[in-house]
Amino acid sequence: MNPATEELIPVHQKMEDEVKLHSFRGSPYGCRVEIALKLKGISYQFIQEDLNNKSQHLLKYNPVYKKVPVFVHNGNPISESLVIIEYIDQLWKGVPVLPQDAYKKAQARFWAKFIDEKCIPAVFKVFGSHGDEQDVAEANEQLQFLENELSVKGNKFFGGNNIGLVDICASYIAFWAGAAEEALGIELVTKDKFPKLKEWCDNYINCQVVKDGLPPRERLVAYYKWRFGKA
Repeated sequence: MNPATEELIPVHQKMEDEVKLHSFRGSPYGCRVEIALKLKGISYQFIQEDLNNKSQHLLKYNPVYKKVPVFVHNGNPISESLVIIEYIDQLWKGVPVLPQDAYKKAQARFWAKFIDEKCIPAVFKVFGSHGDEQDVAEANEQLQFLENELSVKGNKFFGGNNIGLVDICASYIAFWAGAAEEALGIELVTKDKFPKLKEWCDNYINCQVVKDGLPPRERLVAYYKWRFGKA
């Protein structure tokens, strides 16, 4: 069964597997990888990175972007959260993150890319401008696509009745955006405007496997107050 509903399906992880994740607590992209690992029931070592003083390991493993997360499996580094998640899903079976059906898998990749390239930048821009009217309108336009997708499918999660790739990719909208809204006094993802999306947010962040991968909300609220100048 999927942990979004009940319990983890055991995954056969080889004893000799060395699994490390270079990230920092509070990274929405690192959190994606942690949730995927927890869905699979994979043990891993979390290595905290200081982005102001990046470790030599991080620079060695990701010399191109020099960013987190970096996933290291038996000494082999992989960068970029979506690439890492697909690797994890292909390597360890158990709970599937991507659909098995080729068309459904392509659709999941489409929505994951849409969230990364359209939704998150638009939502982040709203917080950066302290709720500029034009920025809010643009974010609403992008969020409406997600609202429509949930309405048409009529499922609990983007992945159906269980958490999947799209849900994991939308973690920022479910959790980080809410913390920023609280910090800045901005209402963006509301029940009135986006009832299905708001319901999805609540369902998603209340799954135990997701809770276990999320940073403390109060720290995010404090960070956004500092970042955007709200004391």
